[in-house]
Amino acid sequence: MPVASRWHRGGTPAHKLHFRKDVEIRITLQELLLYLIFLINLCILTFGMVNQHMYYLNKVMSSLFLDTSVPGDERTNFKSIRSITDFWKFMEGPLLESLYWDSWYNNHQLYDLKNSSRIYYENILLGVPRVRQLKVRNNTCKVYPSFRSLMSECYAKYTSENEDISDFGLKRDTDLTEILRILLIQASSHLSIILFISNRWKYSTPSGNSPWHWGFVGVYRNGGYIFTLSKSKSETKQKFVNLQLNSWIRRGTRVVFIDFSLYNANVNLFCIIRLVAEFPATGGILTSWQFYSVKLLRYVSYYDYFIACCEITFFILFIVFTIQEGIKIKEFKSAYFKSIWNWLELLLLVLCFVAIFFNSYCKIQIFLLLESLLRSTEKYSDYYFLAYWHIFYNNVIAITIFFAWIKIFKFISFNNTMSQLSSSLSRCIKDIVGFAIMFLIILFAYAQLGFLVFGSQVDDFSTFQNSIFAQFRIVLGDFNFAAIQQDNPILGPIYFITFIFFVFFVLLNMFLAIINYTYSEVKADYSVGRRPDFELGKMIKKSYHNVLKKLKLKKPQEDEDNESVKSRDLAERARREGFDENEIQSAEQMKKWKERLEKKYYSTEIQDDYQPVTQQEFRDLFLYAVELEKELHYISLKLNRVMREVSALPY
Repeated sequence: MPVASRWHRGGTPAHKLHFRKDVEIRITLQELLLYLIFLINLCILTFGMVNQHMYYLNKVMSSLFLDTSVPGDERTNFKSIRSITDFWKFMEGPLLESLYWDSWYNNHQLYDLKNSSRIYYENILLGVPRVRQLKVRNNTCKVYPSFRSLMSECYAKYTSENEDISDFGLKRDTDLTEILRILLIQASSHLSIILFISNRWKYSTPSGNSPWHWGFVGVYRNGGYIFTLSKSKSETKQKFVNLQLNSWIRRGTRVVFIDFSLYNANVNLFCIIRLVAEFPATGGILTSWQFYSVKLLRYVSYYDYFIACCEITFFILFIVFTIQEGIKIKEFKSAYFKSIWNWLELLLLVLCFVAIFFNSYCKIQIFLLLESLLRSTEKYSDYYFLAYWHIFYNNVIAITIFFAWIKIFKFISFNNTMSQLSSSLSRCIKDIVGFAIMFLIILFAYAQLGFLVFGSQVDDFSTFQNSIFAQFRIVLGDFNFAAIQQDNPILGPIYFITFIFFVFFVLLNMFLAIINYTYSEVKADYSVGRRPDFELGKMIKKSYHNVLKKLKLKKPQEDEDNESVKSRDLAERARREGFDENEIQSAEQMKKWKERLEKKYYSTEIQDDYQPVTQQEFRDLFLYAVELEKELHYISLKLNRVMREVSALPY
């Protein structure tokens, strides 16, 4: 029995390499099939959470509450509010008219409203809307001594430390007079009015459930000075009048939130709406809004129960993949973390775990809170908390499906073209990192230059973050050159021209040159014989032929017979051309050696970079080298003889 050389002891025999190769092909195909099932299940799960009705519901609601103009002033709507006067006009006009739909377009009551509004006749207003403001204390900023005689009060920007939590507004006697006056006017709803008077000027502590709000000029927490609207349109209008007369919005006000929720039974969707008016320390008003259409009642139709089955399947596959990766980590230990595909596997498992966690959390919170919220018809129902975490879960599952599709490249990389691409990227990664450092230095230099020069006048450079994004927009051609030229006629064109030259014409072309040069090198390597270890197409084709052979739909020896016939044809052709039998037998022997050695050391079907050489194999390799040397010597003698005959020819 041949013994391996001493520096290759413990190697894998050739017959075991072929067996291991077949096992690897079978395992890879099994992994691909299982992963395709996982990917299809995840796609069904994600698309089952979102539908086109969400977009249309958000669109019609945003058009109603954002684009409706103030009566008598077509230029003023929620988007264009710039002063406190405009804000109260919006509250008493478009907001009031949009919230309360109590009759059909011909003033006939179409159905029993049960003391609830039906916006666009299809969307039920859940509970009553809520208006909330946050204020800051006086003297939270310092006034320069020279201006203290002109300005005695100073209100800084909003922070949790600067927030004002003290009661303000009407005095106690004035409150009693106001209450009595309102009771005389609105005797039928005195209880709600009394509660309104007592709560609108008193600070309410924030709840621990709802998340903070990230606005344009600050991050705002819950709580504040809160009042809720009424079921009656006239009562709500009277509340707005009283708040405006008693200066509910003051200099210290930094933000006002308008929150309410709707439900459309036709499409089983909740629409949670938040309108935000920020009062920055600079003066004026900045408006923003959020429209969340979510499906809180998850399992209603048969399709919803099918989605539930997909969720269970997703959890089972997550457990299976987790066990598989755990076995691999235990088997390969630190070598497992050397492959980028393994890191992608771990990232995907982490994202799946986070998605399952948030999905479970959302369902538990909906189970605990939704029923009590639906029963709260006479007060504000806070669906924003449920919608926020539902949207957060949607974002997590969206990122998960993105990386799940990226993992497809792990299987496609066995293809020749994808292998060239991955080899090119891995070979030029060091050059790309060096280029990226130089690119970021120039990018941040121009971003800071633009922020300092144009930041006070041009919106694209108003913050350092906006300035960075503006650089990428310049490269893509989406840029307002007239704005920077108008702001600075000298530095504006210089900034634009130099940025285009250095970044667009120099750096980006260098980036393309690095990738192009590396790809040319890799393609040249592949053209001289280098190939991927095994290609996915060949794996599937080979498995397909094996199945046909097992089903006796294809003759097993067809390829071998063709090879033997081809070999006999070459031998007969050599005999006809005058070669003797010794030369033909020697050529056939050398061909067999060559095929055996290439199959051992140069085969594209064997994925082993470090293989043993036995004594018998070394002897065969040595004899093959000797025969090659004889052939080269024989060819050299023939060439010398031909050259002598050519030189002896008369000219």
